[in-house]
Amino acid sequence: MTPRTTGLLLMMLTAINWGTTWPLLKFLLTGLPPLTLRAWGSGAAALILFGVALALRVPLAVPRAQRGRLVLYALLNVTSWMAFGTLALRWLSASEGAILAYTMPIWAAVFAWPLLGEKPGLARVAGLLLGFGSVAALFAGRGAAIGIEKLPGMALILSSAVLFALGAVLSKRRPLLLPPVAALTWQMAIGALPMLALAPFLEHADVAGVTAQVWFWFGWMVVFTMAVSYFTWFGALERLPASTAALGTLLAPVLSVVGAAVLLGEPLGALEIGALGGVLVAVALAVRQPERRA
Repeated sequence: MTPRTTGLLLMMLTAINWGTTWPLLKFLLTGLPPLTLRAWGSGAAALILFGVALALRVPLAVPRAQRGRLVLYALLNVTSWMAFGTLALRWLSASEGAILAYTMPIWAAVFAWPLLGEKPGLARVAGLLLGFGSVAALFAGRGAAIGIEKLPGMALILSSAVLFALGAVLSKRRPLLLPPVAALTWQMAIGALPMLALAPFLEHADVAGVTAQVWFWFGWMVVFTMAVSYFTWFGALERLPASTAALGTLLAPVLSVVGAAVLLGEPLGALEIGALGGVLVAVALAVRQPERRA
């Protein structure tokens, strides 16, 4: 299997995992407040990864020259994406949050051209426009009211998308010279710290009132939508152009809408199916184009 094929498979796994995140988060917020949910989740994922690193005897030492870069990437890839994105669900539905979050490929393509020299060809531009257009049509067609009451959520989720895209491109430009397990373990741990510090001052977690069902899906989120999906995301990013890897994640919001329909009773019809088809064509256009340098 070629690195490109492996990268595409990892991209698809990431999109599927992240596609389940938003309806799952909306459900988990019925039992845990947003910062607490994400802080505990990131911390638990870091502990699991730490155990994996020890079992595999992966060195966890971070050279001094890598430490500043590691902290920056943790804040962009973990803290901003998780904290801002989850807080936004206080104002947005699961499907609205997912759809706006995955404007991320737009920002990744914008950053990748000047920072990585990934000059987009016609196929990738067409894929980007088609994919984003499909997602935008899905958002508009669901009758989402863009009222002033939703502006805080929209600002948070768009900030999350922009910062995560910047983190992805910077990670591609100057990758961490660490074993993948070590890099992910430290990013999860460092990324959790700001959320752990702020959560007690901004919200109250009633742990005694959390149901067994919430704890089960919390565990699922920690293992699959956090630890596993970050492995597959960074693996895809290593093997594919940043803009292609990011564009592939446009599958996630459509899958989120399907998940929201199944889990939360949100509508699912011809519009959602059409958007999924448009995104699949967009991804096909993007991955057919070889990487080009400016």
